This record gives sequence, structure tokens and C-alpha cells, in this order.
Amino acid sequence: MSTLSIAIMAVWALFAAGIVWYVADVAKDVTYVTLADGRRQERSIPVVFKLLLPFVGNLDRIVSRPFFRKQIETADWMLVAGGYEGLLSGREFVALKMLCPLVQGVAWALLIALFGAIMPDSPFASGFVPLVLFGFVLFYLQPMLWLRSSLKKRHLSIMKSLPFVLDILTLSVEAGMDFISALQRNCQSRKLDPLNEELLRMTKEIQIGLSRKEALRNMADRVRQSDLKSVAFALIQADELGVSIGAILRIQSEQLRSRRFDRAEKLAHEAPTKMLGPLMLCIFPAVFIILLGPVLSQAMKGML
Repeated sequence: MSTLSIAIMAVWALFAAGIVWYVADVAKDVTYVTLADGRRQERSIPVVFKLLLPFVGNLDRIVSRPFFRKQIETADWMLVAGGYEGLLSGREFVALKMLCPLVQGVAWALLIALFGAIMPDSPFASGFVPLVLFGFVLFYLQPMLWLRSSLKKRHLSIMKSLPFVLDILTLSVEAGMDFISALQRNCQSRKLDPLNEELLRMTKEIQIGLSRKEALRNMADRVRQSDLKSVAFALIQADELGVSIGAILRIQSEQLRSRRFDRAEKLAHEAPTKMLGPLMLCIFPAVFIILLGPVLSQAMKGML
């Protein structure tokens, strides 16, 4: 091997080591969002997003066009509802949707080409174009799939926590506390989960001068979770009609608990159907092999 080849390999090795070190360094960075009371809460975003975020500003002129306005508005409310407000904006997210297929897609195409060159008879060589197109489509969908998954997890956490929070608020209000004091006591005593973050923000909005009706409506519009919206609108209606808050909270708590039991029953009824696939693919073949294996072995010996 010549000295030039060794030098080229050394340069490429240093380049690869530098990229690995940079990726590892970026992966260690912890991203935070600032809550309504000034506390910082950790939010995890994919390493690919952290690597590409410094370059999203280069696409500002493209993303600013009217064609992307609807996508930016949708991304904005999903990021806010998912708990990423202040960490990612809608414009940055749309720019990431463009950068992910460009950067990762090119890397994917080079990887497929490399495997195709190493193994000429493999599917990597014969199916190069379909594999590359599949990679580009997958990387384009990656940001939205991640955001929808994060939003679904946050909504699920709110749905699970809401009946218990309503029970605590009902007991507090019926014991003589006003609604805002009960909310503040609940936020202080419970761990910081998605529902607690939203209630904390709502109480801060009321403290800075918004009416309770406006703060509740803002929370419902911001989160867009069905159970939380129904509770917020019920409380708004109670304010407008002068109905007791304690009675409304108790009714909403019972309704949400009933819905939760209905969802649990529905999932329990779906479990046998969902188990058929693993049973047919994994358990039944093993049972047939254990039961019929000796019989077939003896039959084969008798035939020979």
C-alpha cells in the first residue's frame, strides 16, 4: 500500500472520528422548555433534529411563502399541545421536514449504493431506486410521525390524570376552598406531569389578569384534548349560569371515570382478537412441532 493511500485513509478516519464525536456531543445536550412558573422542564427531541436545527435558518425564504402557511399553523398548535412551545417553532418544524429527507436521504442512498457495490447480487443492487425512494418518503414523514406520537403520549397522560385531579379539586372546593386556591394547592402537591403543567399555566394567566373563563378557554384551545375540553367548557358554562363549581366538578369527575372504565372494557374485549396473531404465528407452530414431531419422525423411520 502506498504512502498516499495510507494518508487518504488516515484523513478519512479522522473525518469519520470527528463526525462521530460531534454527533455524540450533540446527543448529550439536554433540551428544556420554560414553564409558566419559570421552572425548566426537560424535553427530548431526536438527535437528528438537534443536528439539523442550526441549518433551518437557511430555508427561511422558502418556508415564508404562502404555500407553507397552513403547514406552519398546524405545526405550531401541535408543538404547543405537545409541550414543545419555545423549543421548536412551526417554521423550524416545516424546515426540518425538508432537511430530513435531503440529508438523511442522501446518506441512505450512499449507504445503499455502497452495499450494492459490495454485494452485486443482493437486493441492494437490483432494487436501488425503490429502496432510495422508500428512504426519502420515510425520512420526510419522520418529523410528523414523531410529533404525532409525542402529542398522543401527552394527551394520554392528561386523560389518565384528569379524573384524579377532578376528585381532588371537588373535595377541596366542597371543603370550602375557592377554585383558584384549590388549583394552586393541587399544582404544588402533585408531581409535574403534562396536566399539572397546563393547570399551572392556567393559574398564572388568571393571576396576571385574565378572567377564569378566558384562561379555561385558552387551555382548551391550546391542548385540544377531548376530556380536558369538555371539563373546561363545563366550567365556563357554570360561570356563565352561576352554577356551583363543586357540583360541576363532581359531575365531570364521574363522567370521566365512567368513560375511563368504558375504554378499559373496550380494550379488554379487543385483547382476544389481538392475541390471535401471536398465537397463530408463534405458539401454534411450536405446539404442532412438539405434538406431531415424534409422530412424523417415527413415520419417516418406518418408511425408510
